[in-house]
Amino acid sequence: MGVPLAEPAARALARPGRRALAAAAATAVLVVAGIAALAAVRPPEPAGPDAPAGRFSAGRAFGHVTRIAAQPHVAGSAANDAVREHVAGTLRGLGLAVEIQDTVAAEGGTLSASAGLAGLARVRNVVATLPGTAPTGRIILVAHYDSVQVGPGGNDDGAGTSAVLEVARALTAGERLRNDVVLLLTDAEEACLCGASAYAERERGRGGVVLNLEARGSSGPAVMFETSADNAALVGAYAGVPHPVGTSFAVEVYRLLPNDTDFTPFRLAGFAGLNSAYIDGAAVYHTPLDTPAAMDTASLQHHGDNALALVRDLGGRDLATLRAGGDATYFPTPWGLARYPGALTWPLAGLALAAALALGFVARRRGLTSWPRVAAGFALALVPLAGGPVAAQALWAGVLAVEPGYAELLDPYEPLFFRLAVLALTAAVLFAWYTLLRRRVGPAGLAIGAVLWLAVLALVLAAVTPGGSYLAALPALATAGAGLAAVAVRGRWAVALLAAAAAVAVTLLLPTIWLLFPALGMATGGAAALFAVLLSFAALPVLDLLLPEAGGQRGLGALAARRLAPVPASLALVLAAACTVAGVVANAPGPDRPSPTHLMYALDADTNEAVWLSAEDDPQEWTAGYVSSAPAERSARFPALGPALLRSGPAQPAALPAPEVVTEADTRAGDVRTLRLRITPRRPVRLLAVRAEGEVAPVRAVVAGRELAVDRGGFGFVLHAPPPGGVVVELSVRGAGPVTLRVMDASDGLSALPGFRPRPADVGIDGSHSSEMAGVARTVRL
Repeated sequence: MGVPLAEPAARALARPGRRALAAAAATAVLVVAGIAALAAVRPPEPAGPDAPAGRFSAGRAFGHVTRIAAQPHVAGSAANDAVREHVAGTLRGLGLAVEIQDTVAAEGGTLSASAGLAGLARVRNVVATLPGTAPTGRIILVAHYDSVQVGPGGNDDGAGTSAVLEVARALTAGERLRNDVVLLLTDAEEACLCGASAYAERERGRGGVVLNLEARGSSGPAVMFETSADNAALVGAYAGVPHPVGTSFAVEVYRLLPNDTDFTPFRLAGFAGLNSAYIDGAAVYHTPLDTPAAMDTASLQHHGDNALALVRDLGGRDLATLRAGGDATYFPTPWGLARYPGALTWPLAGLALAAALALGFVARRRGLTSWPRVAAGFALALVPLAGGPVAAQALWAGVLAVEPGYAELLDPYEPLFFRLAVLALTAAVLFAWYTLLRRRVGPAGLAIGAVLWLAVLALVLAAVTPGGSYLAALPALATAGAGLAAVAVRGRWAVALLAAAAAVAVTLLLPTIWLLFPALGMATGGAAALFAVLLSFAALPVLDLLLPEAGGQRGLGALAARRLAPVPASLALVLAAACTVAGVVANAPGPDRPSPTHLMYALDADTNEAVWLSAEDDPQEWTAGYVSSAPAERSARFPALGPALLRSGPAQPAALPAPEVVTEADTRAGDVRTLRLRITPRRPVRLLAVRAEGEVAPVRAVVAGRELAVDRGGFGFVLHAPPPGGVVVELSVRGAGPVTLRVMDASDGLSALPGFRPRPADVGIDGSHSSEMAGVARTVRL
C-alpha cells in the first residue's frame, strides 16, 4: 500500500517539502489518536472527603482502607476478626441489619479429593441487604476482607472492601432502589475462595447479579475483565458507567490464565455478573508492601464510581432480562465503550479478508504491485510477526541475567522504562524489516501483505478467542477500505484517508497493548510486542512517509536516501537500549524495591528432623544461606506444601508441638471400619492438612460435617482457619490393616525459629501463599 497506492498522491508528494509535510501531519494525527486512546483508560481524579453525599469519594473510602490494612489479617486470625468487626460495625452504623455467615465451606463450592488435597475453610462472611421497593432480583456487591499472611492487603482487597462500604453509604443517603442490594464481604478468598463458595452454594437457587471488586496491584484503571455468559445486556449497562474500561479480549485472556477470584464460584453456580480489578503496580501484590500508602486513590475512585453507577442502574432494571442478547464484543474508545453483537464476529472477519483481497486486486490493476510481490509481502511479514515478540522475550531474558531477582516479581516496581524498551525494540525490528524490503518488494506489496495478515489473524481469533477478533478485523477493514479509497482520490486526500485508517488502528490496539503489559507482566512482554506489530501493519503507509524516498531519485539524492534509510531502525534500537538501562537503574534493589525471596520451614515430628524449603529455582544470595541448589526431595513428607518447592536445606529442630489426633469412636460393620477422629492443633495455626497414606484408603470421608469425594486417587484435605477446638473427621475404610494418616499444621512467621537470620533491608518476601510458613507434620497409624 503506502503512498504509491495513488499515483497522483505520489506525484504531489514528490514536490519539495510536500513529503515532509505529509509525514508531519500524519504523525500528528496518530499522536493525537494515541493520546486520546490512552486517556480513555486512565482512572479519574479522586474525590475528597467533602464530596457530595450521593457521590463516591475515594477520600472517604480511604479512611476504611487504613483501618482494614493496618496489618496482615489472614483468615482465622485475631487481626481478621478485628477487620470483620469494623466492616460489620460500619454497615450497622448505616442502619443495616448484618448477618455473619459462619460455616465451613469448600473450595469452588464442590468437594473432590481425586486430584490431591481438597480445600476447605471456616469462613465468616459479612452480609447486609438494602431492601428494594419492588425487587425483580438482587444485585450482590462482593469484595473479600481477608488478606494474605505476609501482607496487610491495602489494595487486595482493602480497595474492594472499602469501596463496598462507601457505596453502601452513598446508597443509604439516596432514594431506595427497585431491586435488593446485597453487600457481601467474604472471608478466606486468599485461602480457597471459600467465603464466596459458601454464599454461592447457599443462595444458588435464588440467583442474582454479582459485581465483584478486586485488585492485583496498586494503580491503573479498574478494568472490567470477566463476565458471565450471555453478557450483552450487562455490558450495555456497564457502558453507561462514568469511566468504562473493559474489553471482550480481556475475558479471553483471563480464561487462559490459572487465576480465580471470588467471582469464580458465582459464575460456576450460574449467577450473572461482572468482575473488575485494577492490576498495575503488581510488584506489591501479596507482599508486605501492599499497604495503604502504596495505593493510588485514583484507582480506588475508579472502582467506586463504576460500582456505584452500576448498582444504581441495575437497581432500577428488570433483572430477569439481563440474560438476553448473547455475548457482546466490546472495547474502550475516547467516546465510551464501543460494543456490537458477538454474532458479527465471523462476518466482520470474513469481510476484512474480502477487503484485503480486493485491495490487492485493485492495486495490481493499477500497476502498483503484482501478485508475486503481494505473496512475498505476506510471507515476509512473518519476520516482524515473530521477530518482535522474540526480541521482547530476549530483552527480558537479558535483564534477568543482570538482575535475577526480577523473576520473582509479577512485574517490576518501576515497569515504564521496560515497557517502552519493548515497544522501541519492536519498532526497530519493524523499521529494519521494512527498510530492507521496501525497494525489493515495494511499499504496496508489503502493505497489502500486512493487511492480509491482519485479516487472516481476525479469522484465527474468531475461531480461538472470538472476543478478541475485533483487534485484527477492524484495523484490517479500516486499512483495506482506506487503501481502496486512496486509489480513487488525488493528492493529499489519499494521505488523509490512510492516516485516518492508521488512527483507527491506534485507537483500537494501543489501549490493548498498554493493558497487556500489567495483565501479563514483563515475563510475557512478547504478547504486547505482537499486538504492537499488528498496529504497525495497519500504519505502514504512515511509516512509509517517515522513511527517505529513494524511488524516482538519482545521483546524490538516491545515495543520501540509501544512507539515511537505516536511521529510524538505529534510533529505535538506541532508544530500546537506553530505556532498558534506565529500567535497571530505576529498579535497583533497595528498601523500597526489595528483591523478593521465598522461604519456609518444616519439622517432621516423627524423626525430629527439620528442613528449610524454597520455591526459588535459582536461590538468591539470602535464600542460598538456607537452601542448596539440590532438588527439594524431602518436601513430599509435608502434605500442605505442594509440588512447587524446588530447593531444600537442613534446619535446626524447633520446639513446635505436632497436631493432636484423638480417636473418639472406632466401629466396624461387616468389612467397613468407621473412625471418628478429632484433630486439634496445639499452637495458633493458619491451616491443618491431612493426607491418607498406605494400602488401606478411605472409601468415605466427612470433614467438619461435609462429605469429601474419595476414589483411587486417594484422600486428603487442607482446612484453612481451623476452629480452636479442632476438627472432627469421620473415615470409613475397607480392609483389616491400619489406617495411616499424615497430619500437618502450619503457622506464619519464621523470626522465632532457631537459625533464622532477619532479611536485610533490600531483601523482601515473595508474594505467595506459602512464604514464611512454618509447618509441623506427624504420621498417625490407627
